[in-house]
Amino acid sequence: MVINVHTKQKSKTSEPVMARIIRWPKVHDKVGMCRSHVHQLISKGLFPAQIKLTPNGRASGWIESEVNEWLEQRIADSRCNNAAPAYGDSL
Repeated sequence: MVINVHTKQKSKTSEPVMARIIRWPKVHDKVGMCRSHVHQLISKGLFPAQIKLTPNGRASGWIESEVNEWLEQRIADSRCNNAAPAYGDSL
């Protein structure tokens, strides 16, 4: 599913950005965590919140770019905090 999301852009034209909505199975494939843990992280503000896709709120999905940004940040944090000594350096 693709929707229009208006975001601030660096260019002078104000063309809408196309956002891809992904459902739980795809989120699970990307992050490898169980649903309850992801929802716990969402409640603490540590994972992007899902959006409601239907008026009654039974169907929801995540904006794929937000999930990807979260993953990239986790990788970056992991690499910075657990940097291994350079080859040849003594421990």
